[in-house]
Amino acid sequence: MKLLVVGSVAFDAIETPFGKTDKILGGAATYIGLAASVMNVKSGIVSVVGGDFPQEDMDLLNNRGVNTEGIEIIKEGKTFFWSGRYHNDLNTRDTLITEVNVLEHFDPKIPDSMQDAEVLLLGNLHPGVQLSVLEKMNHRPKLVILDTMNFWMDTAWEVLMEMVSKTDVITINDEEARQLSGEYSLVKAAKKIHAMGPEFVIIKKGEHGALLFHEGKVFAIPALPLEEVFDPTGAGDTFAGGFASYLVKKETFDFETMKSAIIVGSALASFTVEKFGTERLKEISPAEISERIAQFKDLTTFEVEV
Repeated sequence: MKLLVVGSVAFDAIETPFGKTDKILGGAATYIGLAASVMNVKSGIVSVVGGDFPQEDMDLLNNRGVNTEGIEIIKEGKTFFWSGRYHNDLNTRDTLITEVNVLEHFDPKIPDSMQDAEVLLLGNLHPGVQLSVLEKMNHRPKLVILDTMNFWMDTAWEVLMEMVSKTDVITINDEEARQLSGEYSLVKAAKKIHAMGPEFVIIKKGEHGALLFHEGKVFAIPALPLEEVFDPTGAGDTFAGGFASYLVKKETFDFETMKSAIIVGSALASFTVEKFGTERLKEISPAEISERIAQFKDLTTFEVEV
């Protein structure tokens, strides 16, 4: 099976209490694609970059088995750029610079080699762009996973609602779930979002883990306690990439498989935060993944006698 990823390939400049970077490789689709490569899953990215995008970064994706035929290069344009500064708690950040550049008029072009992808992961983009991807595919993928954010709830509500109605799995954080549903209780929020269309609702809670909802059933997983969190950029995208990649490997989309997929996604995300940008994703070994998943198992497995 194949994973088709639609999202940003970008530059980031990041500042945390532990250091700062100049422009480095970033973007939701980049993190997702690299997560898929770690899982040995065939993936393809649909995105757009400018003429300033280095060939070495394109080579990195290709060498990791990521199909880049769908990444359009606009030679006279500039690649999307974001700069941010994280506060001491690493949970809050200030956006210093956002340059949309070529992403402003992004018109996704799906290569023939990825038209048969069984799983589609739509990264955080304008919902109209996300909808256009579904319209351009020859066949609806077996599983459509949607990531969105409160900005689109504020600025493109009706289009977002149409996109949500065509989604199988939605992944958002707790603040976004409350805004989307109008409910403070995450259980009530998940029920309302489920009624909008998605069969599965994933609510991410940052350092407090994640929740999976499906037909009245709930699965909760904590975040893995880490000694050092260096840079949280891309952790949510890595989570989504690991989650989707596990489902591709298993070729099964039921609740039990998604429970395992959330653990895998959380494990990969826990690596991402250990270094700046995508650096840690480039070096993860299968043994490290197995060890970290075992840590999650130890963290959540117990016996109680009453």
